[in-house]
Amino acid sequence: MAKRWKKRPPGSNWGEFGDDDTRGRMNLLTEERRLRALKEVKTGRAFCLSHPLDRPGGNVLNPHRFAPVFHPIMRDGQAYFNLGFDKFDPRFTDVGSDEAVMLYTQYSTHWDGFPHKGSLFDADGDDAAEKVFYNGYRIVDAAGRGRQGDLGAVALGIEGMAETGVQGRGVLIDLRHHLGDERVEVRFDRLEMIMKVDSIRVEKGDIVCIHTGLGQLIREADGKLDPSIRRACAVLDGYDKRLLEWIADSGIAAIAADNLAVERSSTLGADPRLPHRGPALPLHEHCLFKLGIHLGELWYLTELAAWLRERHRSSFLLTAPPLRLPGAAGSPVTPVATV
Repeated sequence: MAKRWKKRPPGSNWGEFGDDDTRGRMNLLTEERRLRALKEVKTGRAFCLSHPLDRPGGNVLNPHRFAPVFHPIMRDGQAYFNLGFDKFDPRFTDVGSDEAVMLYTQYSTHWDGFPHKGSLFDADGDDAAEKVFYNGYRIVDAAGRGRQGDLGAVALGIEGMAETGVQGRGVLIDLRHHLGDERVEVRFDRLEMIMKVDSIRVEKGDIVCIHTGLGQLIREADGKLDPSIRRACAVLDGYDKRLLEWIADSGIAAIAADNLAVERSSTLGADPRLPHRGPALPLHEHCLFKLGIHLGELWYLTELAAWLRERHRSSFLLTAPPLRLPGAAGSPVTPVATV
């Protein structure tokens, strides 16, 4: 079978896990690493790291995504909600409910899947850039169609991530403790300093969780966000070459943050440092497109961060599978940290 690509992007790891790999760094969550992660559990306490799915609330953070909306399931002409079954048979005592939901998969706490960000890149060596994604995959068929007509990735859908279980060692880096709630673009030198001060050790296969405090600001806003939140709290600097090199060399399996995009959000417009042509989200390109590293966004990490700091800890067991939704570019997630 012909190889999917003849050229791979500079700094990418395409082919590292096989020519047909679709799971990227999730391959590093092996049985052995999962067993080591289980040893992080000392008390059995669990932290829910997700927001309610109707948060952040409104569209201040992203004007293109909306909160969930319920739609009725009809049963014999009646909405199946708080419905007494005695209407169908007087002998029945059941009262039942069901619903359909219009759900934006990346509105609240979520994982970015590999179809979320690809690039125009000449992977087949014909001197013309084409739309490609991790490991050289196209997410539409030869006719330009997806799984469900115009939508649904034919390859790299979030279901591949779900199948791995997404369970491993989580490591929390507490930027908020050191930087407060001001907008700071964190380069590797500052990240390295914070990890050194807090005695944080990142190992191959870890899922790194970045606490900036934005998740707490979202909670405190209670669905009524002020526009100033768009420029609050720390973000990773996707233009910092040393940071990108560390992400590649460290062998981390995934990155999750409690902010909107891990890095500076593209909803703020083009970064002034953008070259003549390049990605709007350089860290997204580096992780999702080049390295097969999933990104988690809008997590809630403040309670976990406080608990860990009080006990001079930074690591825990993280369980965070997405929905097994074939063809999806992202998915809501309810991550659980067990300490």
